[in-house]
Amino acid sequence: MSSYVAVNEPLLDFAKGSKEAAELEQVLKEYEGKTVDVPIVIGDEEIRTPNVRKQVAPFDHQRVVATFYYATPEIIKKAIATSLKARTEWEKRPLKERCDIFLRAADLISKKYRMSVIATTMLGQAKNVYQAEVDAAAELIDFLRFDAMFAQNTTSYQPLSPTPSVTVNSLSYRGLEGFWAAICPFNFTAIGGHLPVAPAMMGNVSLWKPSDTSVLSNYTVFKIYREAGLPAGVINFVPADGPVFGDACLTSPDFAGLNFTGSVVTFKKLWKQIAENLDTYRNYPRIIGECGGKNMHFVHPSAHVESVVNGTIRSAFEYNGQKCSACSRMYVPQSLWPRIKSGLLGVLKEVKMGSPLDRESFVTAVIDEKAFLRIKSYIDHARSSPELTIIAGGKCDDSKGYFIQPTVIETTNPRDMLMQEEIFGPVLTVYAYPDAKLDDAIELAQTTSPYALTGAIFVEDKAAREKLIDAFRYCAGNFYINDKSTGSVVGQQPFGGARLSGTNDKAGGPHYMARFTSPQATKETFSPLTSWRYPSMEK
Repeated sequence: MSSYVAVNEPLLDFAKGSKEAAELEQVLKEYEGKTVDVPIVIGDEEIRTPNVRKQVAPFDHQRVVATFYYATPEIIKKAIATSLKARTEWEKRPLKERCDIFLRAADLISKKYRMSVIATTMLGQAKNVYQAEVDAAAELIDFLRFDAMFAQNTTSYQPLSPTPSVTVNSLSYRGLEGFWAAICPFNFTAIGGHLPVAPAMMGNVSLWKPSDTSVLSNYTVFKIYREAGLPAGVINFVPADGPVFGDACLTSPDFAGLNFTGSVVTFKKLWKQIAENLDTYRNYPRIIGECGGKNMHFVHPSAHVESVVNGTIRSAFEYNGQKCSACSRMYVPQSLWPRIKSGLLGVLKEVKMGSPLDRESFVTAVIDEKAFLRIKSYIDHARSSPELTIIAGGKCDDSKGYFIQPTVIETTNPRDMLMQEEIFGPVLTVYAYPDAKLDDAIELAQTTSPYALTGAIFVEDKAAREKLIDAFRYCAGNFYINDKSTGSVVGQQPFGGARLSGTNDKAGGPHYMARFTSPQATKETFSPLTSWRYPSMEK
C-alpha cells in the first residue's frame, strides 16, 4: 500500500468501427425491451415494498429502464442498525485491505463492467457515449484509485517521539462512531458511486441514497462493489423519498456525517435538521456538501475568440448544461461580441440534439419533467422580458423526451434573474459590457451570483490576466484561465466551491479523505513517574 501511486484512467474514444464501440453496442442491445428490477439492499437482504417507482429514459419517457422501491422509515432504521453491526469488524480491518477492495472494483469497472456502467448511464441519465465514458467509467475509476492513494497519504503522519526509549507518541486513524448518509445526485454516476465509498474506505459505514433518476447506473456500481469483496452491510443501498430518508437518518443518535451533492434548498434544510437534533447525537456530525453554481466565463478584450466560442459551447451545453460546473453566464466586451456571437450561432447550427444512443448527438434530453418545466420557465421569462433576447434555441418539446434546445440569451440587464439564479439546463445568458467599463464588468461578475463554484477567464494580456486572477480569487473554488469552466479531473483539479456552492472539501484531492477519520492520539511512557514535584521545586 505504501508504494501505491494512482494514475488517471485513459479515455476510450468510441470511434466508429472501434472495438469498444462494438462492445457497447452489444451491451445496449441487451437492455432493449428490458426493465431492471432494483431492490433495496440491506446487508445480504433484498427488500421490495409496495411503494414501487419507475425510472424512465429521459429521451423516451415511455421507456421504463428500471423499477425500484422506496424504503419506509422502518427499513431505513434497519439499514442503520445493519450498518452499525457491520462497522465494528470493518473499522478494525487494515486500511490496505479496505482500499484493496475498492481498487479491485476500479479494475472491474475498467475492464469487465465498463460497458455496463456506460450503457446504464446513457439509458437512465441520457448521457451521450463520450460523456458517459468520462463520468461512469474514467471518473469513477479515478475516484476509487486516488481515494486509496490519498487515504494512504492522510494516515501516513505520525507525531514526534523525541525520546523513544522513554515515550512513544502515535496516531491511530479511526472511522467515526456511527454511520454516514450519502445523498447522491443524478448527473454523475461517478459521484453516486463515490459519496458512500469515501467514508467506507476510511473505516466508516454508509447508507447510499441514489437519486430516483440514476437508480439503474448506481445499482450497477453497487453490485460491482459487492463483487469486489465489499462485506454485506458496510454500504447499504437505500432508494427512498428524500424527506423520509433525511428524517430517519438525521434523528438517529448514531448519525455521524452527511456526504451530499444536490440543491442548495435541500442542503440548507438538512443542515438545519442536523442543528435541531444536536442534542440527540453522540458526536457532532461532519457535514460535506456540494450544491452547484452560477458559473461564469469572463472574456477580456484581449481574449482568443475561437477558444472562447468552443470552450463556451462545451461548458454551457455538454450534458445539456446539467453539470454543477456548467457555464451559465458570460461577460463579453462589446468589441468582441459580434465575432463571438457569430461563432456561437455558427457552431449551434451544427450541433445535433437527439437520443444519446445516436453517436452524433451532442445534446440530448434533460433529466425529467420537473427539470424540463423549470428550465422552460426561464426561457419563457426571456421571451416575455424586453431586456432579454433569445438569439439561439429556445424550443422545448416533451412529447417523446424532455428535449430543450441549447439556448443563448442576450441581456441588457446584467442583474436579470437569468444572470443570478442556477438554471441547471442548456441556457446561457450573455451580457456585452462596454470595453471602457471593464472594472464595472468585473464588479458585476464578482457580486451578481451568490455561488462560488467554477469560473473561467479568457485573456491574453499579461497585466490584465493578473488583475482578473486577483479580482476573482474568492469567486470560484475551481478557476480556469483560457479554458472552459467544466471538466475537472480527479487528482488534477480537486473539485468544490464555497459560498452557496458548498463546503469546498475538494473531492478528488489530498485533503478530502481526512474528513472521514477521527484520529486518536496516544502517548505511551516507559519510564515511571517517581515524584510529583517539579525540578524547580527541589531544595
